[in-house]
Amino acid sequence: MLSYKPHWSPDADYASCPFFIRRMDTVGFIKPAEAPVANLPLIGFIYVTSGEVLIDVDGTPFLCQPGQILLIPQQHPFAIRYYQSAIGYTGGFAPSAVADSKPLRYLSAPLHQGFWFDEGAFMAELFNMLATSFEKGDSIFVEKGLDLLLSRIKPNLPATIPGAVTSFLESVFDPRRTPGTIASYAEKAGISENYLSRLVKQSTGRSVGAWIDIVRIQRAKRLLSFTSLPIIDIAASIGVEDQSYFSRLFKKVTGTTPSAFRKKMQG
Repeated sequence: MLSYKPHWSPDADYASCPFFIRRMDTVGFIKPAEAPVANLPLIGFIYVTSGEVLIDVDGTPFLCQPGQILLIPQQHPFAIRYYQSAIGYTGGFAPSAVADSKPLRYLSAPLHQGFWFDEGAFMAELFNMLATSFEKGDSIFVEKGLDLLLSRIKPNLPATIPGAVTSFLESVFDPRRTPGTIASYAEKAGISENYLSRLVKQSTGRSVGAWIDIVRIQRAKRLLSFTSLPIIDIAASIGVEDQSYFSRLFKKVTGTTPSAFRKKMQG
């Protein structure tokens, strides 16, 4: 049975698997309240053709948008923190599947790379052919397709997201911290609010405030689903002191009120 969710199962046995790939289609799925942390004996990958996925690797967030791939080194813990209508491919391959002469075999840090225009279309079709061949058990094409795929990845390309944006995403998705204000994140980064807002918007296509609201609603959903905390206390725990504003924000994002959402999730 095919799985279309973006995260890997921490209980699956990948040790004897030189390569695997599966299609990802999260359209219609509720965002994960708490995706499992995985730690693969393989080099993991995720490629996005539409939508977006935020992956936390060793505490550092990587935002994958259309035409972007993220490679995750062996035994590096990672988890999906957020996804929005994401379509693409996830999987992994053993270092032994890579020629000794290729630096990807010795990948020691996450590698995030983008492919644009015609190159992006080529990569999407290549991933589709790899997935189809893997599903049919065509090991010959899988081997050749993987080699072609890896030949397109350049380990020395610079990171695609500025450090201030990475720091912001890391802070706002940190489960130990209550989501703050734009000013608090700008102060932590040592830059102005306007500059932080411009960097985040340019790099992610979404404003600082929108990311803060995403985290607040994501946490509120979890608390509404699995606790009996009063709604006013849930609002306060996610950094919103006004319960009326929280209810309006929740309904704007989810299409339903906090009370109705809790009733539906708790049955």
